[in-house]
Amino acid sequence: MLYYFLISFVSFVMILSKSFTNKPISSNGTKLVFSNVFFEKLLSFLASRFKTRTSFFQFFLGMQLSNKCLVSKFEHGEEEVEKVSLLDLHDLPLDCILEKLSPSELCNVAKVCKSLRKKCRSDYLWEKHMKIKWSKVFGDAAYREWKCYVASRNIDKSSNQHKNQKTILDFLHGFVPFFWIKSKSENYIKSRLDDSIAALYLSLENGKFWFPAQVYNRENGHAGFMLSCYDAQLCYDSRIDTFQARYSPNGRWTIEENIKWERLRVPPIDSPSHVLHISDCLDDLRPGDHVEIQWRRNKEFPYGWWYSIIGHLETCQEQGNHCQCHNKVILEFTQYTVGSRWRQTMINRKNHREQGNEIEGFYGGIRKLHSKEEITRWKKLWPTKTVE
Repeated sequence: MLYYFLISFVSFVMILSKSFTNKPISSNGTKLVFSNVFFEKLLSFLASRFKTRTSFFQFFLGMQLSNKCLVSKFEHGEEEVEKVSLLDLHDLPLDCILEKLSPSELCNVAKVCKSLRKKCRSDYLWEKHMKIKWSKVFGDAAYREWKCYVASRNIDKSSNQHKNQKTILDFLHGFVPFFWIKSKSENYIKSRLDDSIAALYLSLENGKFWFPAQVYNRENGHAGFMLSCYDAQLCYDSRIDTFQARYSPNGRWTIEENIKWERLRVPPIDSPSHVLHISDCLDDLRPGDHVEIQWRRNKEFPYGWWYSIIGHLETCQEQGNHCQCHNKVILEFTQYTVGSRWRQTMINRKNHREQGNEIEGFYGGIRKLHSKEEITRWKKLWPTKTVE
């Protein structure tokens, strides 16, 4: 703000001094005589400059440089050569060129001028890059959180700017030569964080934005979390192409670093991790089906999703029409040894709600896995040895 003050003051003095040299001096040499015509022209000039919001310095400097360039070219007999710019292209070929650029190249082109900056930040160009890199870990819940993040950042920024600029704006308010200074609201609009896809992509890349997703085999494959998937807040580290995760069991944050892409996914159910999922597949479950079931250690902890296979009752003959597993659903967690209390559990097919106790934990909703990709992903995470 002080910088604009000094530039405007110097520019104003230069113009006045240049005007004074053309006016007569009074007999005593101490007073300058101005004609009414001079004042009218001066006020007209000031008004035109203020309306276009162009500083005196910019106007004066531009005129001087323009005159010097014309004189120099005329003296040396040079002819101005017509130059072809990237902006001379029509929208279609220009868009085709920009579509071929990588995110880093788009950022570099955006630095050339305001026009290219606007084009390079269009959602149309960044949707492809967002889908290629982030679609497997960034879902609808994360996007909603991004919107809230942008809104809160802009509110905080607006509040801080208001506090910092209040004193200087109050000081300059009564000075007519400075009423052209841009208001704090205009400065805020230019400096605010926008919610474009380009801004989202760059915020993810530089690790400034933590977003919700789920992590397989949390805490570096701890034995107590094998073949499970838990909600977390993630932050990307572009230097080593890995993530940092924050888990929140019972209000205590647990941090894990160096998480690779293959251990992450978008939450399959769009609901908070403390909410019971209402199962809609219980009647369709048959032995051999692959499922995920919610489980938590106690009712203060969030749910995690655990991989399981539908099995048979011990008394069942396991033969087609003779299968006796009609009212009960047997869930087998074959990563655990036979005889382990975690190896198997049974739920009621007709009236299932959260069930369990403080010793064995609480089992929640079930979702059937229909995608071969999901099943294959679980199998790739299978432990190298059976868990007890």
